[in-house]
Amino acid sequence: MSEGARIRRSSDQCAFYYAAEALWGDEREGGESMNLKEFFQENPKVAIAFSGGVDSAYLLYAAMQYANTVRAYYVASEFQPAFELEDAKRLAKELDADVKILSVSALSIPGVKENPANRCYFCKQGIFGTIWKAAKEDGFEVLLDGTNASDDAGDRPGMKALQELSVRSPLRECGLTKNQIRLLSKEAGLFTWDKSAYACLATRIPTDELLTREKLAATEAAEGYLFSLGFRDFRVRAKDGHARIQLPEAQWELLMRHRAEILKELKQYYVTVSLDLEVRG
Repeated sequence: MSEGARIRRSSDQCAFYYAAEALWGDEREGGESMNLKEFFQENPKVAIAFSGGVDSAYLLYAAMQYANTVRAYYVASEFQPAFELEDAKRLAKELDADVKILSVSALSIPGVKENPANRCYFCKQGIFGTIWKAAKEDGFEVLLDGTNASDDAGDRPGMKALQELSVRSPLRECGLTKNQIRLLSKEAGLFTWDKSAYACLATRIPTDELLTREKLAATEAAEGYLFSLGFRDFRVRAKDGHARIQLPEAQWELLMRHRAEILKELKQYYVTVSLDLEVRG
């Protein structure tokens, strides 16, 4: 790293700390204050499960400010659209971060392609098990993920898997909510600060309908096309070959304006295409 870059990073670190200091507080058991700086002082060598999304991007940024050794692991699978990998690579380059890309066939993980209600549990076990194996081979004993304080752990099978695998979630432990993470990401200059939430492609297929590469690829293509037209915060749900578009009411006019071309494009993949009148957002 050049001296100029080192000075800029030091300056950015100070700005980051003072901008974030008021937002970091939560209470540990026993009343002791906990923040991200302290977390990484206690855990100076960490591996991070990195998705390229808002939360894990900010976690990687913070770790690079305060930890001594950081390596991020991005898992490429059928469940992740191509743009997520491109975003992960872009952020890694901008932060000069050490990111290792692992390839996993999510559909080959036992219990996943059958798509039961607890599919996420089996998927997390497989994905994070792969990350843990790679991280331990690289000499890491602490694995982190980007779960935040806004995430409801009540009925989330994936959370159970993370607990069983002893994955730490410092954003959640430090009480940082989604809105706070977006604000801090903006302060830090991360391009991910206003990135739309994007659950994995498998969430577009209803429970108990078999997951296939073809269905996942159709979802990625359909949503990618809508993204190219300027839509945000939407989903293309699919059931038995029929697509249902969910998007905020404010974007319905845009949908009607492009109705003919949307139908032409999406009917390459689906028998029918409809708009869900149950408003999203």
